[in-house]
Amino acid sequence: MGQYRNVEIDGEALSVYIELPASLPAPVVVVLHEVFGVNNDMRTSCQELANRGFIAIAPDLFWRQEPGLDLSHWTPGEWEKGLALYNAYDRDLGASDIDRVVQFSKSIEESTGKVAVMGYCLGGLMTYLVSARFGVDASVAYYPGSAEQYLAQAKSVTNPMLVHLAEEDEFISKDAQTQINKAFSLNPNITVFSYAGCSHAFARHTGTHYDASAAELANGRTWQFLAASLKATSSADLS
Repeated sequence: MGQYRNVEIDGEALSVYIELPASLPAPVVVVLHEVFGVNNDMRTSCQELANRGFIAIAPDLFWRQEPGLDLSHWTPGEWEKGLALYNAYDRDLGASDIDRVVQFSKSIEESTGKVAVMGYCLGGLMTYLVSARFGVDASVAYYPGSAEQYLAQAKSVTNPMLVHLAEEDEFISKDAQTQINKAFSLNPNITVFSYAGCSHAFARHTGTHYDASAAELANGRTWQFLAASLKATSSADLS
């Protein structure tokens, strides 16, 4: 069962949700949420990572706006609320907050000191920005919305990074995907996978566009990549 801890930033507390694996110490994966907060889907993703030998830490990205956000039913009202928070989110300040969580993740006694960042949608974008601006041991971005607005920073990614794109993404246009693929292909540290016929959030467990086959493929690639990048050897379930 997961637990919550606080990361102190400028005298205030950013809450993080943590799932611990059976064997410690272990490498950490910082899991960055979509516009719906640290919800059931993110907690499930954290549990999946813990089952594979990683410490999973999911920070509350909206802690400065609406702490404790947990939207899980995909109602119009929840979408409107999540999108409003997304549009008001300070990405520069957010990247700094996430770097503080990365430093916290290195310092906890359960950690080996190896830290990756993995995110979805907004979290995918922030994974990219944190990789470019601060650097981590590895990173994985699922359908990073608005990444095409920051392509000049692609050359600054020095850690190994995976990117998963949905070819029919309604929030990342075909043109944007072409731009992302072109810019990322110039950096040998970045590997992009595209998933034909898939819509945005194809890996969200309970989402309306969930694609079990594509999610299994993408997640399998992610888990193997994280194990290799972080040298996680404590789990027999890496596949």
